[in-house]
Amino acid sequence: MNPILLTLGDSIDKIFYGFDMWFFNFFGSMQNTFLTYVAKFFTTFGDEAFVIPMVIFGVVLCFFKKTRKYGFALIFAIAVGTIITNVIVKPMAVRIRPYNTLQENAQYWAWYLGAGGLSEGDYSFPSGHTTAATEIAVALFLCFMKDKKKGAWLFLLIPFCTAGSRVYLMVHYASDVLGGLIVGAVSAVIGYFLMKLVMLLFTKTKLGDIIDAEKLFKKLDGKTKHRLAVAAICIAAVGIFLYGFIPSLSEGGEDVVRCAYNEEYDCYNAARLEDDYPAIDGERYCKIHWKQLMEEE
Repeated sequence: MNPILLTLGDSIDKIFYGFDMWFFNFFGSMQNTFLTYVAKFFTTFGDEAFVIPMVIFGVVLCFFKKTRKYGFALIFAIAVGTIITNVIVKPMAVRIRPYNTLQENAQYWAWYLGAGGLSEGDYSFPSGHTTAATEIAVALFLCFMKDKKKGAWLFLLIPFCTAGSRVYLMVHYASDVLGGLIVGAVSAVIGYFLMKLVMLLFTKTKLGDIIDAEKLFKKLDGKTKHRLAVAAICIAAVGIFLYGFIPSLSEGGEDVVRCAYNEEYDCYNAARLEDDYPAIDGERYCKIHWKQLMEEE
């Protein structure tokens, strides 16, 4: 692994140490069973099991003329955020998770285990969950504001709650979620303007009139179609959320297969069990250390 890149993660640790530890103390001091469930509720908005179905949901929205802009805004915001976070910033920062770097801090460790001992499989900065929740919420906020719909500002509460949940669960530094809020907001704005360009293209080429699934329901009156659309969107949104939330209730603890790496620290990242990451000498590793060991061979 490139030592030059490692120093960037180390520098972030040192620069934000006081800031990060203050937030760990703040959230750790209020830890209890109820708030842990609340944290898992809000962290779901950035979970892969929520975000991927949201992309599919966005694709479905693109087939309806009245909801097309929401679909494109979601798709572009998520795509841009994923590229910036997972392809560019995380590999560049190479920041190790707090549950790996703070293992000798007894107070932090007690809080980490008390919050469920959750594990992720990649680098820490920026927070991918916070980025995802922010890009989705801000993209929808911008669309709702453009349409002058009531309650648009409520979308902005979700990213901050998700950000707080990641620190409460002790899987991210506060500076990680701050980075996620920034990356997510930038991604949403880029996604929103990409949506505007595509919508302009649809308008000029009349493609939007050709691709409109609403024609399938032309026999229904306007009020009935509106009610069905609202009901379908609500059911889909709740279903997608529950798909991500229910499994999260049993995540963490002793059932997690941890990475076998134990050199500078005992890696508590979740081991990758997919066929794409086969065992090395009979041991399972997280994505980071699996790639590192494969490069060394």
